[in-house]
Amino acid sequence: MATIKRIIKGDFVKIISGASKGTTGKVTQVLAKQKSVLVEGVNNIHRHVKPSQANPRGGHKDIQVPVSIHKVALVVDEKSNKTSRVGLVKNADGGTTRVATQLKNKEIK
Repeated sequence: MATIKRIIKGDFVKIISGASKGTTGKVTQVLAKQKSVLVEGVNNIHRHVKPSQANPRGGHKDIQVPVSIHKVALVVDEKSNKTSRVGLVKNADGGTTRVATQLKNKEIK
């Protein structure tokens, strides 16, 4: 049985603290063990690569660094970028549903 997480792949989130504060993007990957997420277009860095047999000239590449899941908030209204905390509510059939607490426990998706 799959567990329901508060932030999942495909969610639209807003960065609420750090250097990228205020930027929004789509979650491309959730790293549960690291408690972090990869957000599209956020936290990209430039790395230099030493020459090797596979890459004799060396060079540089752009990589994406994960953002802590505590630094993101779910965007519930994309027009106004209004965010909300996410709660979990048990259904009558025993399943779990995600709800937006700032919208008076309105179901998400």
